[in-house]
Amino acid sequence: MAVHIRLARHGSTKRPFYRVVVTDHRSSRDGRFIERIGTFDPNAANGLNLDLARVAHWTSVGAQLSATVSRLLKNAAKAVQA
Repeated sequence: MAVHIRLARHGSTKRPFYRVVVTDHRSSRDGRFIERIGTFDPNAANGLNLDLARVAHWTSVGAQLSATVSRLLKNAAKAVQA
């Protein structure tokens, strides 16, 4: 089973809100997931909230980050260093 860490879209029309979820890669975007490990609100100044311990756990057991989640993590790391 290939496991990915990706975004699941929620919220209303033109007001997106995303959950960062661990899911089987065959599941639909907003479908079944294994675990919810954070949220992302693009409308908020500091909209990314992640459980970094769980991200580390899932990547250590072979979960792949989606391109978007990978970019969000890199940007968050840069913001912390600055």
